[in-house]
Amino acid sequence: MLAFQDRRGSVEVAFTDRFGGVSTGPYAELSLKVPAHVAARTAEHTRLTAEVAANLDLVAAAVARDAFDGLRGIVVMHQVHGATVVVDPGVGEPECDGVVADEPGWLLAARAADCVPVMVADPVRGLVAAAHAGRQGLVAGVVPNAVAALRERGATELVAWIGPHACGRCYEVPAAMRASVAEVVPAAFSETSWGTPAVDLGAGVRAQLVEAGAEVVEFTPCTIEDERFYSFRREGEESGRHAGLVWVRP
Repeated sequence: MLAFQDRRGSVEVAFTDRFGGVSTGPYAELSLKVPAHVAARTAEHTRLTAEVAANLDLVAAAVARDAFDGLRGIVVMHQVHGATVVVDPGVGEPECDGVVADEPGWLLAARAADCVPVMVADPVRGLVAAAHAGRQGLVAGVVPNAVAALRERGATELVAWIGPHACGRCYEVPAAMRASVAEVVPAAFSETSWGTPAVDLGAGVRAQLVEAGAEVVEFTPCTIEDERFYSFRREGEESGRHAGLVWVRP
């Protein structure tokens, strides 16, 4: 369930895998999002929604553990591959790719299946952010925007965690796409292990975080290669979603 955990002061971070939940079929076992291609108001959508809700409850209980009574709620985003960052959204599903909380108890989640889940925090001041950085979000600047939102609220000493994502040796793209990404984020320029153009999302995110002055912690198995994690590139539309999570313990 929790493939990685870390703690800095009162801030806790975790990245999930695909095990220990109730999801069935191709989404087994711990999918945290209903796939976009499943039509609303269908029996399948109803079933998957219930499974995702149960899985989110399981993950929240595993992350919060003895402090579960202090958990205000889990905040998931309706991710749109953009750069919008929402501050203090409360429980719900805001349309954005970054979310910030400056009060304890909110468990922030960024869901992914090849894109990069990024958690950022100032452990001393108890400020946290979660971001979802795909190719478009990387170029648009969702990670710098999340950092800026934290800075605006007084963050100074930042730690960032980069989670599982498609690696630069596997994430093949057309040459023109690689060029357009690298024009904005040069560190993302890459080549696959078989010699074709690629984008290294993790390297691009890392460069942005370092430029922003954050200490970077990496837990970065390749989602395309490592079947512990969901991968849209490997599984297609029937891929589930894992997540990165961050919160400030009350």
